Amino acid sequence: MLRSMNSGISGLRSHQAMLDVTGNNISNVNTTGYKAQSTQFQDTLSQITQGAAGGGAQVGGQNPAQIGLGVQVAGTNTNFTQGAAQRTDVATDMMISGDGFFVLNKGGEQILTRSGSFSFDNQGRLTSPDGGIVQGRMAENGQLPAGGALQDIVLPPNMAVGGTATTVAQVQGNLPSDAAVGETRTLDREVFTDDGTSQNLSLTFTRTAGGWDVAGSLGGANAAGTLDGGLTVGGVAVDLTAVTTFAGVDSASISSQNGSAAGVLQSYTMGPDGTLTGRFSNGASIDIAQIVLGQVDNPEGLQKVGNSGYALTANSGGVNFAAPGTGGVGSLVGGALEMSNVDLSQEFTNLIVAQRGFQANARIITTSDEVLQELANIKR
Repeated sequence: MLRSMNSGISGLRSHQAMLDVTGNNISNVNTTGYKAQSTQFQDTLSQITQGAAGGGAQVGGQNPAQIGLGVQVAGTNTNFTQGAAQRTDVATDMMISGDGFFVLNKGGEQILTRSGSFSFDNQGRLTSPDGGIVQGRMAENGQLPAGGALQDIVLPPNMAVGGTATTVAQVQGNLPSDAAVGETRTLDREVFTDDGTSQNLSLTFTRTAGGWDVAGSLGGANAAGTLDGGLTVGGVAVDLTAVTTFAGVDSASISSQNGSAAGVLQSYTMGPDGTLTGRFSNGASIDIAQIVLGQVDNPEGLQKVGNSGYALTANSGGVNFAAPGTGGVGSLVGGALEMSNVDLSQEFTNLIVAQRGFQANARIITTSDEVLQELANIKR
């Protein structure tokens, strides 16, 4: 058989592979986080018909004579450039602005992905559409750990936080200096114990010949004091320094206190550093978890495993974990997704190139067939 026949066949196979890669890119033009691939060709072994010879005193050197045996696919490269952002305004949608991958736990296997389309399941776990659980670090008592093993990001249903005890109460406003001796003013304010139990703080101001005295009661405890000295009742320090005593104005009130009741989760936000912060019904704002990103030494060495995921290989190197915006990884953009980086104009051009290459190699085969036919006809 002619060598050109085999070369043409190898060309058909290689350009068919190029068509396959290009078609896959076009089909994923709207796939979140998809990274386009390109096909690389290389020639196969060449048959040496005449070896090289060095030059002598009377004879010049000779170059080797070689005939190529076709083409083969050297590999496919993945283009990890940033895709365009698409706003979704969904709180759990996230986009990585820069390098790095989201880390998922899928059936015990660690999967990397650039697709940030997440949602919470019935157990409060942040998951990908195919069931992978987003990894990060959970806060303890509102404090995020600096390192440690990765954990599932969980936002428990009906999550609650305990209350905080009231230690300070602030009184503001004016008590009238022209009030008659013996007149009283009573102010009440809800305060809280360590476990968030509600109590009533009652302050009674009494006009005396020398000014205003104050007495307080809280949970069975009683105390007395003056406007200048203040008072502490039941462990709550009452600040009276802002109270004035002008004539004709009666506006005193307990303006604030620093305790709170227990609260339930009402909403949450995702910061650019991956911190998931919960906002509770008692006004508390507490860090719940932090998403961690992964970075590999050679992203092009990753293996695609479907569902926009990648797995480590021997040539990708290990994965390093870092909080978004640190350690060389990008920051997070909430309410947005990274779109595919497929360039349709380039892909359609590649279709034409692959088609013409396929046609040219098919012509090699038909021409070689005609030559063989002529050889077969010599015997006639």
